[in-house]
Amino acid sequence: MTIEEAFGEVIRDLRKVKQISQETLADASNLDRSFISLLECGHKQPSLVTIFQLAKAFNISASNILSLVEEKIKK
Repeated sequence: MTIEEAFGEVIRDLRKVKQISQETLADASNLDRSFISLLECGHKQPSLVTIFQLAKAFNISASNILSLVEEKIKK
């Protein structure tokens, strides 16, 4: 599993736990819905700014997101 794929799965999992749509996440993070989709599919690599925007939208720390990605890669 690539880092991009792991990141995408983490974002999708967090979004589903919060029971929000890609559109809602996009609005909350000031990102485009199509970009959220590309991230979740592992087709785009997030910038540091993007990680922080998503963390704020999920109300968790950026380090928490990265920790989840790291755990997923180790599996």
